[in-house]
This record gives sequence, C-alpha cells and structure tokens, in this order.
Amino acid sequence: MFKKALPFFIRVITPLHAGTGQELGVVDLPIQRERHTGFPKVEASGLKGSIREVFEEQDKEIQVGEKKIKVNDKDAISLIFGPDKEVSYAGALGFTDARILLFPIKSMKGVYAYITCRKVLRRFKEEIEITNRKVPFEIAETNADTLIGSGDAEVLVTESKIILEEYTFDAKVDESIKSIGEWLGQRIGINDLAQRIVVLPDDDFKDFVHLSTEVTTRIKINNETGTVQEGALFTEEYLPAETILYSLALASPIFKEKDEEKGIFKQNGKAEEDLVIEFFKRGMPEVMQLGGNATIGKGIVKIKLWED
Repeated sequence: MFKKALPFFIRVITPLHAGTGQELGVVDLPIQRERHTGFPKVEASGLKGSIREVFEEQDKEIQVGEKKIKVNDKDAISLIFGPDKEVSYAGALGFTDARILLFPIKSMKGVYAYITCRKVLRRFKEEIEITNRKVPFEIAETNADTLIGSGDAEVLVTESKIILEEYTFDAKVDESIKSIGEWLGQRIGINDLAQRIVVLPDDDFKDFVHLSTEVTTRIKINNETGTVQEGALFTEEYLPAETILYSLALASPIFKEKDEEKGIFKQNGKAEEDLVIEFFKRGMPEVMQLGGNATIGKGIVKIKLWED
C-alpha cells in the first residue's frame, strides 16, 4: 500500500507523442486519451518507464538519508522501480497517469493562452488534497461563462472579447482566476500564467483538446526513385509545446522481507517510504524525454516537483 505521495508537473517543451499504437480515426497514430472524457493523458506505465530510463542513465551521486549512492545503482533501481527479470517483488515507487491541467491555444491577442476548465481544476484540487496538501482555491459550480483574471488579462482581451483560434468568447472578469493563475504559475514556474490563463466551459475545453492538437504528416523517401515510398505516408498526433500535465509519484515501503536486502532504504529512524521519495526527488532531473520520436527531438519536457 502506498504511504507517501509527491505531486509533480510536466511542462511540454517540444511536441509530445504518447501514442496508442493503433488507428482509431482519421489520424494514423493518435495520442493517448481518457476513455470517459477524451482529455489527453500519458499512461502511468509509459511515464514510469521513461523515468526509470532517466535514472539508469545517470551516474551522479546523491545523498539519501544518511547514506550516499549513485542514482543508477542497479540494486536501488530494482527496489524502486521493480526488477527487470524476476517477478518475486514489486517496485516501491508508482505513478498515476499524467493528466491535463493547462492546454495552449493560439490567441488573436497575446500570441497564445493557457486554457483549462472547471472540471479539470476541480479534479486537480481533489487529487492534490488526497496527498494531504492544500490547494487554496475553490471552483464555482456554474459552467456557463468564460472566465479570466482582471487587469493583466488585457494581454488577451479586446473589448471584453477573447478570440481563441477562430472562436470568439465573451470574457467575464473573475478575481479568483488571477489568484489561481498566480498560484499555479509559482508552482509550475511560469511567470506570466496569471495573465494568460482562461477558464472555459467544460464542453468548449473538450472540443479544443480534441481539435487543436498538432497533427503532422510524415513520409519515407525511396532512395532509388527519390519519391515517397508506397505505403509510407502516415499522420501522427502530438500534444503541443507548452501543454502542462501533472502526476503523482507514490511511495510504499520496500517489498523485501529481509532487511539486508533493502540496501540504503533501511536506515535507523527513517521510514522506507520517505527514503524512496527522497531518492526520487534527488535523482529526478529537471529535463527529460518522454514519449516517442526521441531521435527527431520530440517529447522534451521539464519536470517541476512539488515544493511544500
């Protein structure tokens, strides 16, 4: 059973393709989505695998409790993420699916906005508070208006109108939205978030995250003819740069019966789950690659761990 949780944010730097591996519609390689909402996500299994790879490739030394260890120590990696071959025990660190929090949309004024909706904010608040942390804002039940902060929201608004893509919305000023933007901006590391955040009705947000992802057409050239190889034309879907996701890292005690097999995670006066979280925090880099197409620069993300 997991005993500790650490939220963290994922900020997409280059377009991210976490694919489903199958064709579901007009896009040959779509991204992963929640079944019940259709909102984009990154499966916990893919997120965990990418983070494990990042840890295995690091040779730096970190302090965990009273002991020092290399991040890529094989025994520690097996205890944290699970063994590669045997299935006699599970890893002590788990993850939730990375869920959408903010989605970038082209704006007629101010270049782009970060959109979200009440359903997403309420769910974010609920999941963070499950970890015994407070989220200092409330989300109104009404779902009819497009809300922005006051004053600085003029970055996006012209005469009480906001134009996102080719759609025009009546923008209603709400002081609480600016507070939400400032609080999230400080947590994520986006200084101007309070000026760019727009809270849309749930259905409008759903439409944007369905229709405004990046879809790229890719081809393969036949070296002999210099033309597109037959059957090698396909489309891929990406989460655009500046998308913000969040996830929870979940820690349990080490799944080993003998103390001598627990390595650095058995220290006098230290809870094993606390040491697991400490290992994750000290070893987690600020920048990593997530999803497919790493060789063409896709899926570069910045990780921002929650700071209490």
